[in-house]
Amino acid sequence: MAKRQTIGVILLLGMFLLALNVRAEPAAFLGGFEDLPLMPGLVEDEAAGMEFDAPGGRIVEAIATGRVSGGVSGGVSRAAVLTFYASTLPQLGWRDESHGLFSREGEILKLEISENGGVVTVRFAVSPESGVQQTPK
Repeated sequence: MAKRQTIGVILLLGMFLLALNVRAEPAAFLGGFEDLPLMPGLVEDEAAGMEFDAPGGRIVEAIATGRVSGGVSGGVSRAAVLTFYASTLPQLGWRDESHGLFSREGEILKLEISENGGVVTVRFAVSPESGVQQTPK
């Protein structure tokens, strides 16, 4: 009986450790951005990104794509992308200015989302706040 309990405890411990390993995986972030998370289901096109410092501040762009969900688990949609970033970015200090437009510490982050041929493409662009015209809410 004690042997059976020991095996049960070992199995439970193993399952617990396996669960910890899965959860301990770090979140993915977009290149060029120190704290802009990559939504699950999106994959960054690293060759399409660019970053440089200008006298008025930094300019950073990144592109990520994902398959349209169509009810399939793991897929993405335009609405899901907007919902994810509208709920995630304020936790990182970004203020939601309007649909897909955020501001923080003198910078504007603009999300441009398009769907074409079953693929969602998201363009992330950060630029200095000055000179960027905001659309009203």
